Amino acid sequence: MSNTKNTQESQDSQESQDSREPRKTRRSTSRSTSRSSDNQTTRKGPSPMEVLREARGQLAELTGMEAESVSSFEKTEEGWSLEVEVLELERVPDTMSLMASYQVELDPEGQLTGYKRVRRYERGRSDARRGGGR
Repeated sequence: MSNTKNTQESQDSQESQDSREPRKTRRSTSRSTSRSSDNQTTRKGPSPMEVLREARGQLAELTGMEAESVSSFEKTEEGWSLEVEVLELERVPDTMSLMASYQVELDPEGQLTGYKRVRRYERGRSDARRGGGR
């Protein structure tokens, strides 16, 4: 009889533990779901760093030239606007290499929608002063 009693107690104990486990799982699942939905509602679209990486990669794929730097970057009503510096023609010495600035437009998701070259210059040259100077 004592064996029957011990077996019944261990079964009751097991059932009690089993009934608690799904509750824990449900709680943690609902918490993680609410956290991820909070992140999704506060974050709209890709982060600025994701946009920069994607823009550089897409421009390189389209032009065959690697972006060296991003000299301007801003969020616009239509998405994103960047100015990207690209090595167009490598020369020796390096200061004589031809560089170009490309205006790059992206949609809100970070997909390239257009680009155009806005300036071409030698790497070793600084911008000319604008307005009133010599």
